[in-house]
Amino acid sequence: MQEMDPQLPDAFRTAAPHPDRLVIASCRSGSSLAQPVVAQLQARFTGIPTKNDLTYLENIDDRFSDSETRLRLGENVDGADAFLFQALYNPASGRSVDENYLAFLIAARAIKEWGARRLTAVLPYLAYARQDKPTPSYREPATARLMADLTRAAGVDRLVTWHPHTAHLQALYGPTAVHSLDPWPLFVQVFRQYAGRADVILVAPDAGAAKFVTKVGRILGLPCAIASKYRPKPEVAAIQEVIGDFSGKQTAIVLDDMVSSGGTVYALAKELAGKGIHEIRLGASHNLCLPIALQRLRELHTQANRIEFVTTSSIPQTAAFLGLPFFQVVDLSAIFAQVILQIHTNRPVRWGTQVGDAVEAAAGE
Repeated sequence: MQEMDPQLPDAFRTAAPHPDRLVIASCRSGSSLAQPVVAQLQARFTGIPTKNDLTYLENIDDRFSDSETRLRLGENVDGADAFLFQALYNPASGRSVDENYLAFLIAARAIKEWGARRLTAVLPYLAYARQDKPTPSYREPATARLMADLTRAAGVDRLVTWHPHTAHLQALYGPTAVHSLDPWPLFVQVFRQYAGRADVILVAPDAGAAKFVTKVGRILGLPCAIASKYRPKPEVAAIQEVIGDFSGKQTAIVLDDMVSSGGTVYALAKELAGKGIHEIRLGASHNLCLPIALQRLRELHTQANRIEFVTTSSIPQTAAFLGLPFFQVVDLSAIFAQVILQIHTNRPVRWGTQVGDAVEAAAGE
C-alpha cells in the first residue's frame, strides 16, 4: 500500500486557539480513523490547544455478556466541544454496520448526557445514505431519514462526512448542521499528472457521478464521457452505452463515490475496451472491501485494460486490498483535522471552497 497525502496549502495548516476544551472520542470501530487525526491535531498544526486542553477518549464502547452495547467515558466531558468518530462500516473489525451504528448512537447520548457543550459526529462513510428514497412499487422505507432522526435524537449537534451518496443530506437532518466534504479538489490533486493529455478521458459511470466528473475534467482540461447504467436487480450493474468522443484515447479515469461489489467498473471496463481504452485509473471516495470486488479488480488488472485503483481512508481497508500492488489509499486525516479546527474555532468549514480555489488558480496559470 502507498499512503498518499493530499498536500494541503500552507494556509490550511494554521488556526487560532480557542478557550473551550476539545475532546476527541472514538468507538472501537472508529479508532483507526481518529488516531491519525489526533496525531495531526497534536503535532502537525500550529496554534492548536495544548495537550492539557485536548483529550482523546479511545474505544469508549464495549459489550456486556448478553451482547448489549456498554458505553463508559473514561474522563469528564462537561462543557467540552466534543467530536465523536465512528466507522459505521469497518470490514476490518468484524462488527456489522448495525452494531457500529448503535454504538455510535449510544456514545453520542452518553457524551451529551454527561455535559458536552457541543457534539459533532465525524462519520467519514455515512452508512444507509443509499437508502434515501423508496424504490417505486416496492414499499420500502426511507431508511436514511430514520437514521438521521435517530442521530438527532441521540444529541448530535453537527455532522461531518465525506462524499455521501445522497446530495440532499441536509434535508434529511433538518436543523442539524451537515458538512458534506466534497472530494473533487482531492481527486484533482491525485490525478493532476494527467492534466491536458490528449490520450486521456474522464468517465462518469452513471448520471449521479456526472457533475463530480465534469468538475474534475474542467480543472484538469480533460474531456468527459458518461455511461448509461441500469440495475436489472439489486447490486447488479449493466452498462447500455458510453457517450463520449474516444478518438485517440487510451487511458480512462473513472471517478465514483464508492466501489461496493465492483460490478459497475467491471461492466464499464468491458465497454471501454471496445473503444480502445487500454488502461483505467479508478478513483473512488469509499471502498467497501467486498471479496467479489477484489476478485473483479484482480481480473481487470491482468486483462488488456490494466487498472489502478485510488481510494481514501474513509473506510478502514482490509489486508487483502492493502496487499494489491495496484491499490493506493489517500489519507484523509489532515483534512478532518483541519475541519475540526475550523468548527472548534467557530470558523466556516471551507475545505472544498478554499482548496478548490487554490487548485483552480494553479490550473489557470
